Amino acid sequence: MATKLKHEMTYDAPAIEVAAMLSDPVFRETVCRNQRATSYSVEIEGNVDAKAVRIEMEQPTDKVPAFAKKFIGETTTIVQTETWASPLKASVTVGIPGKPGEINGSATLVEVDGVTKETVELEIKVKIPLVAGKIEELLAKLLGSALRAEERTGKEWLAS
Repeated sequence: MATKLKHEMTYDAPAIEVAAMLSDPVFRETVCRNQRATSYSVEIEGNVDAKAVRIEMEQPTDKVPAFAKKFIGETTTIVQTETWASPLKASVTVGIPGKPGEINGSATLVEVDGVTKETVELEIKVKIPLVAGKIEELLAKLLGSALRAEERTGKEWLAS
């Protein structure tokens, strides 16, 4: 079974401005710092119209419960890839190299009256007997926290 995560972020800006922000490596690096990454790399190929985004970051696991820490260690590497076929829709994959599981989904931008809502929908599957459900729920919680940090960063970015 899998755990589903749906997270909505709202920006007071047109969709094309939000798409441009998501295309900016400096913005993505700022998000990594605001997500407590201890190291990171950001690669973006393409432009606002169509792009491939790859973010690799290392994060501490100090906020992870002890039962999960034995599976993931003191730090963990996260690789996030996004394939934007248009400015408004992407397929998203989040991986934790060397760990059994997968996180796949999508991101969409929808603008109404100059306000853009970014919706991220992910399906989290962990392949560890007995504790898969607990770890999936933990990952959903951690990803939700990361997306809230991204939204705060995005609001500050667009306001400046």
